[in-house]
Amino acid sequence: MPVAAIDYAHLRLTVTDITRSREFYDAVFGFDVLVEAPPADADAETKRKLAFVFGGVIYSFAGGVLGLRPVAPAGDRYDEDRVGLDHLSFAVAARSDLDDAVALLDELGVPHEDVKDIGSSFILEFRDPDNIALELTAPK
Repeated sequence: MPVAAIDYAHLRLTVTDITRSREFYDAVFGFDVLVEAPPADADAETKRKLAFVFGGVIYSFAGGVLGLRPVAPAGDRYDEDRVGLDHLSFAVAARSDLDDAVALLDELGVPHEDVKDIGSSFILEFRDPDNIALELTAPK
């Protein structure tokens, strides 16, 4: 009998530079911080309790939980053609949200594709600072 999963719990992305990645994800998505790495001067017990954050951050948003784990070697780059994640897509409510996202990405200097009509929905593709393929999807 298959596992009776009802939703996904969270997704964590491995990144090379937590400062750069946080600046990007904060500016583009503005997610609420659920948990983040303790400061360097935190007590040993706090550091032990938050070791699972690996020096990164865990965000929460209406669709779930997304973590950034800064343990990739400097210079490493994401490749969707390797085993693992192909891309990460976030749902938005309407096609107009994609136009708003285009304006924001342009303002931030983030390269992106044009909004595409793929038949069943509209998508906007772009990449994070580690080249991780991201997408916004709006219903038709």
